Amino acid sequence: MTDTEIDLDDIEKRMEGALSSLRNEFASLRTGRASASMLDPVTVEAYGSPTHINQLGTITVPEPRMVLVNVWDKSLVNAVDKAIRNSGLGINPQMDGTILRLPIPELNEERRRELTRVAGQYAEHARVAVRNVRRDGMDMLKKAKSAGMAEDDHKMWHDEVQELTDAAIRKIDAALAHKQDEIMQI
Repeated sequence: MTDTEIDLDDIEKRMEGALSSLRNEFASLRTGRASASMLDPVTVEAYGSPTHINQLGTITVPEPRMVLVNVWDKSLVNAVDKAIRNSGLGINPQMDGTILRLPIPELNEERRRELTRVAGQYAEHARVAVRNVRRDGMDMLKKAKSAGMAEDDHKMWHDEVQELTDAAIRKIDAALAHKQDEIMQI
């Protein structure tokens, strides 16, 4: 990279990282359909440190409204049960030996609207992250301009960074619209 070039690949990669993070957050939203990823944010105090459930057992989805967690260590079954109950997912596990059955209840209209608001908040956080990356890119441009970058080059790079930003925001908006439709139609 010379003084007159900006690392667009890095900027684009960071913007894609914000979109990827958004998709992971969307996957953790319970939409009334069973998904193993809905347990991703849940951690259990195990072996002296917080541990993700997928590191303590096998998570399967045998049917659309049921998640099974087969805990490998029998001594941790109660801790996993408690972590799921306290996670805010609104799921009450049913114990069967080392297997926890997680029936996914139907969503009511109020809960659906709440989930769409939460999805909107996640999308706004992603937009802010993209705008922060844009700001970093613009700061690099200002430094390059003060270091002698030509006005035409500055304008070209400015437009490139803005195009990447606009494209990332469009992807975020499309992902949000898709998730909100999914939540409201289930």
